[in-house]
Amino acid sequence: MVHNRIKVAVIQMQSGENKEQNLSRAESLIAEATGQGACLVALPELFNWRGPKKEVDKHAEPIPGPTIKKLSGIALSRNVYILAGSIIEKSPLDKKAFNTSVLFNNRGRIIAMYRKMHLFQFKLKSGLAVNETSFFLPGNRISAAKLPWGRFGLSICFDLRFPELYRALAKSGCVGFFVPSAFTHETGTLHWEVLLRARAIENQSYILAPNQYGLNPFGFLDYGHSMIVGPQGEVLCAASDTEDILFAELDFTYLKNIRKRLPVLHQVQHDGAPVGS
Repeated sequence: MVHNRIKVAVIQMQSGENKEQNLSRAESLIAEATGQGACLVALPELFNWRGPKKEVDKHAEPIPGPTIKKLSGIALSRNVYILAGSIIEKSPLDKKAFNTSVLFNNRGRIIAMYRKMHLFQFKLKSGLAVNETSFFLPGNRISAAKLPWGRFGLSICFDLRFPELYRALAKSGCVGFFVPSAFTHETGTLHWEVLLRARAIENQSYILAPNQYGLNPFGFLDYGHSMIVGPQGEVLCAASDTEDILFAELDFTYLKNIRKRLPVLHQVQHDGAPVGS
């Protein structure tokens, strides 16, 4: 059965070094979201553990592993689709892991996985350098899944700065994107909202963007301000800088009409075309 209107939720968290505590809090917030009628819930990037890079290997898990099995059980028991924002996934290399997002259906089955392709490198004004390539390996393929109401594409945080990824997902038939994040406060104040709205407008798609907030274990602030954005770039709801659950109704008849009235995705002229001299 096709659902034209659904209620969704994005969860804003402040995850730390206690994995058990993070998972317990995520479970409680998912229960609250489903209790208010959400049939799809999205968690932020690295929702289950954030800590020193020297401990990344220690906290990396296989998929399926303890965290994924727990989320699978929650999805089944709550009859809800869950985007497990991302976890640290074991890789074949010592001291390196993948930053991996996992999407479950309401029967607790994994229906999509995505390994973050674009790894964050940035020097904060404080002088602190963040370089994810020192402990993560990049993924090498896009990922999307067909849900009862349409196809959704997966991405993670820094991916947001690369519009080619979202255009490729849109060309594959996506009507929405997940952007679980741990955006820094410094970059978030400048770019978070404008990038989310731009990706939504360019691809006439919904965006669910759960973010981390507050002082993180690395000693700098995450931005918060999680958002759900509509296909014309309208901000349907936004958080501040505290723990929160955002709710919105996604209307896919409305989205279809937007695409019909302004057929941008059918008018792309340059894909694959040679560049003139």
